[in-house]
Amino acid sequence: MIFNHDPPICADCWDCGGPKHCGMKCNALVANNVGGYHVCTAIGRGPKIDVDIIDKKNPHTGVIVKMSNSGPKYNCSLAVSVLCNLNGVQGPQALERLGACDYVTELKHPSGCAIIINVHGGGWGWFGTLLIIVLCLFAAYLLAGIVYRFFFLGIRGIDIIPNLDFWVSLPRRTQSLCTSLVRKFKGPSEGYRSSYSPVNF
Repeated sequence: MIFNHDPPICADCWDCGGPKHCGMKCNALVANNVGGYHVCTAIGRGPKIDVDIIDKKNPHTGVIVKMSNSGPKYNCSLAVSVLCNLNGVQGPQALERLGACDYVTELKHPSGCAIIINVHGGGWGWFGTLLIIVLCLFAAYLLAGIVYRFFFLGIRGIDIIPNLDFWVSLPRRTQSLCTSLVRKFKGPSEGYRSSYSPVNF
């Protein structure tokens, strides 16, 4: 906001550019008639903005944007209710004062319409979280073992991997386990011969 002529003095607005730059850097100003002169007061600043949903059960209603300003004399605020309106911008029609330096108003704007994102089924769930934890623990174990064997035991080369014999034999053990499980549930194959022979008495 830039005034073309006769800019009003801005009270309590030194960090917004000073009294002669009223409105150029402040987010929300209100003009009061003091002794026949209009004096602007900053009631909201950019770093102190809070956004909240008007009705959490019906988020399509809109949001409340509240700006505040803590000064030496007053703690001021401006709450703007941005109601959902897809047809365009309407308002604000009036500025209502609550208390010493608190103001509220409302307007209708498309930006007040909520976009709801369905989060059900979009994540990995508990299994994904458990898998990530197991992988992180395995990586920490592997790294700690490599550091210990390299610096304290002086081992070099591929033998630096802790429990290398176990990891090398793991595919063979897994294959043997799977084969035994298949035989257990499906029974012996046609070419499978039992190690026991029938004995006739």
